[in-house]
Amino acid sequence: MRRQARLPSPLRGEAEGGAGGTAARALGLVLLLAGACPLPASAQVRGVELRTPRAFGYFQGDLVQVQAEIRTDPGFSLQRPSLPTPGPVTYWLDLRDVRMEESRAADGSRVIRLRLTYQNFYVALDARTLEVPGFPVTVESADANGATTAVAQVPAWKIGVSPLREVQPERRDDPAEYLRPDGRALRLDPQPALASAAGFLALAALALVLLAYDRAWWIFGGRRGRPFAQALKALRRAKRRSQGEPLYREALLALHRGLDATDGRRVLADDLPDFLGRHPAFREQASGLQTFFSASRLAFFGRDTAGAGTMLPLPEAEALLRRLGAVERSA
Repeated sequence: MRRQARLPSPLRGEAEGGAGGTAARALGLVLLLAGACPLPASAQVRGVELRTPRAFGYFQGDLVQVQAEIRTDPGFSLQRPSLPTPGPVTYWLDLRDVRMEESRAADGSRVIRLRLTYQNFYVALDARTLEVPGFPVTVESADANGATTAVAQVPAWKIGVSPLREVQPERRDDPAEYLRPDGRALRLDPQPALASAAGFLALAALALVLLAYDRAWWIFGGRRGRPFAQALKALRRAKRRSQGEPLYREALLALHRGLDATDGRRVLADDLPDFLGRHPAFREQASGLQTFFSASRLAFFGRDTAGAGTMLPLPEAEALLRRLGAVERSA
């Protein structure tokens, strides 16, 4: 926005042809010229700078990147609707993408960066320079008294384009001579990569064997010192062939066998305190073992499998067996 100074009114009472009239006309001319000059705009655009990776060497289909940096007075921001819309710019140039960033410079001015991506479709027959059109954008500063706008003109700039091939190549008798041979790629030795892969595979296999040993998988499931792991496997096999009350009794028997094998003798309900004294690692499972013995007595001696299942459901019995196996591994 610019403010225009008011033009002075003609001077009256001057004597025609006299020295006083000449001086008055000269003064009026000076005031007229001064009024024709605009006062400084309240919205100031301090400058526009263009930056490109390179200004030459573009071929048909290449993407052309340019960054326009606009500096304004503090408080101004870009009106996004004033940005150019992606699409055809000229018959040989398209605008593909527009991105905008705003920041504050060290001196307090506002910095607006426009990152523009064009695509060149010019079919060049020789190397030449083409002009990319510029465009205006609007910046705005709004406050309680209203909005102030100013226009920043992004200038036109030039790029150098080159042809993909020569217009008239040298004549050859054999058309195959126009073709260039394929480039030779560097031959790589696969042996180092194969050796590294084999080494890592061996380490993975060793880690798997150690994990199987720790978890009592496969051939390690029957080794001494893991009776609860064997009992858990027996329960899983029983799940595949039975269900209901027979499966529940199989789960109770698996727990009994695990306790007996761990202690090396038959363990009854009254033997539980002595068992925990000889195997202190299982003391944290004392309440679960007491519930198990109560449910076992009800199922096998009271002939009330349903009541035992209510006291210690099958999932809880399996969970107890799994916890005992975890303690067994860590002991």
